[in-house]
Amino acid sequence: MSEQDARVVVVTGASSGIGLATALAAAERGDHVVLLARGAGALADAAAQCRAAGAASALDLPTDVADDAAVRATFAEVTARLGPVDAVVHSAGLAAYGRLEEVPAEIFDRVVHTNLLGSVNIARALLPGMRARNAGTLVQIGSLIGYIAPPYMSAYAVSKWGVRGLARLLQVENVDRDGVHISHLSPGGIDTPIYLQAANYLGWVGRPPPPVVKPERVARAALRLLDHPRPRIQVGPGNWPTIWGFTLFPAVFDRIVTPLFEVAATDVRRAAVDVPGNVLGPVPEGNRLHGSQGSPVASIAAGLRARLGRRRRH
Repeated sequence: MSEQDARVVVVTGASSGIGLATALAAAERGDHVVLLARGAGALADAAAQCRAAGAASALDLPTDVADDAAVRATFAEVTARLGPVDAVVHSAGLAAYGRLEEVPAEIFDRVVHTNLLGSVNIARALLPGMRARNAGTLVQIGSLIGYIAPPYMSAYAVSKWGVRGLARLLQVENVDRDGVHISHLSPGGIDTPIYLQAANYLGWVGRPPPPVVKPERVARAALRLLDHPRPRIQVGPGNWPTIWGFTLFPAVFDRIVTPLFEVAATDVRRAAVDVPGNVLGPVPEGNRLHGSQGSPVASIAAGLRARLGRRRRH
């Protein structure tokens, strides 16, 4: 891609996981990559990786997407320095584990505010310029959890259901601009640090439920949407069967989802004391591309043994 053809691509949550993978993939295409996240140090490291990967330029701007004024100021700076924004991949997000009544209100509210209202803030800052030019793409990274109701992740589920609704609303409101595209991308279990960085009031460490895919796969799917827009896309072989089960057999789903979650989406071998994780502020040492939690086989086996042991005691 020539310098003249390079697009201005903004990636939020760009210091780790899906956001970092997307920023690197955009860099490899030769785009101008703008990286947003809360932690300045990890973000600067990510920008350096993007420059090394071939980005036309890489601009790191520490920004909390939950702060509307900060988001607006950041987009104004990007436009002043690089010109109009061609695309945004909005990946920034937080998570918390625990029963609804056991997650502190401050933690619950912060997760919802960042994930849902952060998505609103990005759209508010971005869409006026895109509508004026009748050009641009917003990719909202949602989640399989935005289609189902898993236990112990109430704040995350509420926020991701909201993000899905927001994306659909934006598609309706922008139907009069054929050059403006809103896409909603829903990953399933992904090998990223979000499970380890999450606030945790559950007692066990969380992990991605199988089948687990790499964040690079999500990044490739997100960038394909810039060239071939679609309103919605699932990434993960287990997504549609899970959604169909939740939709078509709700009574069965409600009965089996909790034991399945405890066995497949937590690691009972690793205790977790009540911790806020990165919800109230960035945890720099946790920022990396992959979660590196290893094969789920041993974890699932331990979960099965623990659950069978509890059943025998009862």
